[in-house]
Amino acid sequence: MHSVLFVCLGNICRSPLAEGIARELIRKNALKIEADSAGTGDWHIGEPPCEHSITVARMYGIDISDLRARQVTKADLERFELIVALDESNKEVLIQMGAKDVIKLGEFGYDGADVPDPYFFDGFEGFEEVYKMIDICVKNLFKIKFGYKDL
Repeated sequence: MHSVLFVCLGNICRSPLAEGIARELIRKNALKIEADSAGTGDWHIGEPPCEHSITVARMYGIDISDLRARQVTKADLERFELIVALDESNKEVLIQMGAKDVIKLGEFGYDGADVPDPYFFDGFEGFEEVYKMIDICVKNLFKIKFGYKDL
């Protein structure tokens, strides 16, 4: 079985969306992949995803309301086959923690771009744009890294 950990800063908006999208792809296609998410920061541990992330996921038929923020650990870096950072700053933190082959999600559809933090957009629209970007990149990641061509 393959495994992937999506990592952003607080684990309340971008990485839970990536985890939710991945889990839905896994469920719908009976893929042999374990998906999880975490944050490099510790200030949201135990909190659910933010309201806008829950809302945008629901708009696309995905429920992430049961997820809870957690901080990435050194054990995660050994346990997961793929460590996927949502942006460059979190990639650098993961490398400093000892992660060896960290990839950025934006490398799978957006020429290596960072998945922007939707809090820097005005209103809800930023969350929908971030959702769409993550959705495309997760599908491409599963196709390219795990060989699931029919997603």
